[in-house]
Amino acid sequence: MDLVIGSLDLGAHVDEALAVQAVAFGLGPEEVAVRRQIVQRHMQFPGARALGALAGGRLVGFVYGMPNSRTHWWSTVVEPYLRARGTDFWLDDAFVITELHVHPEHQNRGIGRRLITAITDSAAEPRSILSAIDTDSPARGLYHSLGYADLARRVHFPSAPRPYAVMGAPLPLLRP
Repeated sequence: MDLVIGSLDLGAHVDEALAVQAVAFGLGPEEVAVRRQIVQRHMQFPGARALGALAGGRLVGFVYGMPNSRTHWWSTVVEPYLRARGTDFWLDDAFVITELHVHPEHQNRGIGRRLITAITDSAAEPRSILSAIDTDSPARGLYHSLGYADLARRVHFPSAPRPYAVMGAPLPLLRP
């Protein structure tokens, strides 16, 4: 497979990225429409950036993130959970991985690992944080292998049917 990982103008390729996310995460058209607005708003935040994985000229995976701010919606939701565990300092000086998705046909080939390490390698912050569905999944296994540790579990986001785990790792991420 000829795979190219590079900078992605997520605003211009939001529909392609959300098509990958919809298949990878099982999203319906209504949720994709909501996430389209969220992605476009996020990409206006200072320091927000995205990378894409192209195979045969087709987007098969993407990651985006930004320097965290305690004023961002995500931070306001997770902060009480982190504070209860004494880990809310992770919200400061952190690069947050907002989304990381790889099309199922291209999973288990190291694409997610390459995307997340590439975007965090260019982060100025000393640590990275993210949230993932709180199950024993390949995604959580990837994050653990990169050095992410659970900072809070059973985190409930409004309208999300399943709880999430908030995870953090010092940068640079571990390499196998």
